[in-house]
Amino acid sequence: MTEDPHNHLGQGSPDHLRDIPEPEAAAGFPGEPDGFQRLWTPHRMVYIGGQDKPKDSGIAECPFCTAPTKSDEQGLIVARGAEVYAVLNLYPYNPGHLLICPYRHVADYTDLSESETAELAHFSQKAMTVIRAVSSPDGFNLGMNQGPVAGAGIAAHLHQHIVPRWGGDSNFLPVVAQTKALPQVHADVQAALSKEWNR
Repeated sequence: MTEDPHNHLGQGSPDHLRDIPEPEAAAGFPGEPDGFQRLWTPHRMVYIGGQDKPKDSGIAECPFCTAPTKSDEQGLIVARGAEVYAVLNLYPYNPGHLLICPYRHVADYTDLSESETAELAHFSQKAMTVIRAVSSPDGFNLGMNQGPVAGAGIAAHLHQHIVPRWGGDSNFLPVVAQTKALPQVHADVQAALSKEWNR
């Protein structure tokens, strides 16, 4: 069997889904079969409902300040530096979507010190190298959303997005259903990227 070039981060072929039970069997419920597959993503309601968003812009409510106080596995941290760290996005656009964050609670790129700026740049480069080694993306989106008007979900703590991209990774799901299909759980992605980062 040839390797599938779109087999991102080591997930198997669609055959690996055969043994996963349906979350709810259809028998006994009203409705008629229509040939569609259903992608159940109840975890997305936490994001949509805003339950995990900080109540204010202070350090106590900031997930980017609390993540480094947890173990790497609990905090989804891939690598720690002297002044910045790399963490998985809890609501990723694609598998391996990393955030590079300073430990210091600062909102604006211009607030970073020279050493923080240098390490953030180094971590961004290293993140790309690691993701390429693990999952061979076709490209990347890198960027910072500065301020709520620019799309920053947590504007009080600066974070740079490193988003791996593959040809065809944008389909109708995000547009029609505000849903993103993700083939691998956070724990597996965190373990794979951490292992490669420390190689």
